[in-house]
Amino acid sequence: MRKWIAQGALAVLSAAALAGCVSTPGLEGSFGAPSFIALQEMCGTAQTDYGADAQSVYSAFLDAYVAQRRGGLSREQFCAFQAGIAERHRAYAANPGPESQRVWATFILNERARALSWRAAVDPTLRAW
Repeated sequence: MRKWIAQGALAVLSAAALAGCVSTPGLEGSFGAPSFIALQEMCGTAQTDYGADAQSVYSAFLDAYVAQRRGGLSREQFCAFQAGIAERHRAYAANPGPESQRVWATFILNERARALSWRAAVDPTLRAW
């Protein structure tokens, strides 16, 4: 069931992104959404420079934040989610290359789908902050 939900969320995310229907605020935040920096500071860890992948990572963090804010995740789960992504990105950045990039891209896409499914569980409209 969990795999089916993740695949469904991934399909929705992919279709919406291709159609241009999903809009994530810029990294500075907007419409009441916290900035990318503010989300990273919530967990009290050093900020990670995600480079060109910052917007994708921000999308995952923002969906997980909404789920956390609405009671779908604990703060510890939210921070562990962020830490896991930062750790994988450090591994990717330490050994860049085509295979490493493929692994990173697959990982972050799966994490975005997971965060979206958490958010969908507590925010069926996917629009409210």
